[in-house]
Amino acid sequence: MKRYAIYLLDADDTLFDFQKAERSAFWKTFEALSGQPCTEALYACYNRLNSALWEALERGEITKPQLQQTRFGLFLREQGLSGDGAAWNSAYLDRLAGGNFLLEGAEETCRALSARAPLYLATNGITRVQKRRLRDSAIAPYISGIFVSEEAGAEKPSRVYFDHVFQKLGQPPRESVLMVGDSLTSDMTGGRNYGIDTCWYNPKRKPLPPKCAVTWQISRLSELLLPWETAAP
Repeated sequence: MKRYAIYLLDADDTLFDFQKAERSAFWKTFEALSGQPCTEALYACYNRLNSALWEALERGEITKPQLQQTRFGLFLREQGLSGDGAAWNSAYLDRLAGGNFLLEGAEETCRALSARAPLYLATNGITRVQKRRLRDSAIAPYISGIFVSEEAGAEKPSRVYFDHVFQKLGQPPRESVLMVGDSLTSDMTGGRNYGIDTCWYNPKRKPLPPKCAVTWQISRLSELLLPWETAAP
């Protein structure tokens, strides 16, 4: 892989184990506020509703405040439970912010890569959650900054988001920047549409859809350090 002057790294499911953090936060929130034991079925219900709302957010159909105001209200209603959805969401976010579990190889890769070039987090997450998770994590010393969509006023893959990032970076040449992430719809599409190289983090080695071009593919984060010579098809 060629060297880049700046690396934009997605946070959730690229560096941080979001699935583990989300599960832990939901489980603790449900049991604390409902007084009942949590179950896999309850978590699956929340996950389904929440995922649908994040997809709608990515498409620009709702705002992030709407997502946060809606998801637990929908969950409580579907489960026939009483409670204030906003209060549940706030309690959940407090617990989620403490879930700074890193994926395998994240700390070692960030340490080595940061010696070559500045690293920045580029995330669609929630500001107070993402900043606290980064602050308290083992990769914090290696990250030069964080760009959260709430502060940018738009989500990846929007051009507005990347305009915000490049303005904060001082308008570096686009060929000098690499976007690394696990999401084809936000990270790869956003980077490609903005004219920067992309690296799809694909640990499960899923097939690349024919209409979704990427510059590079990796299945392990440490591959960002390898001296590849050709881009992925």
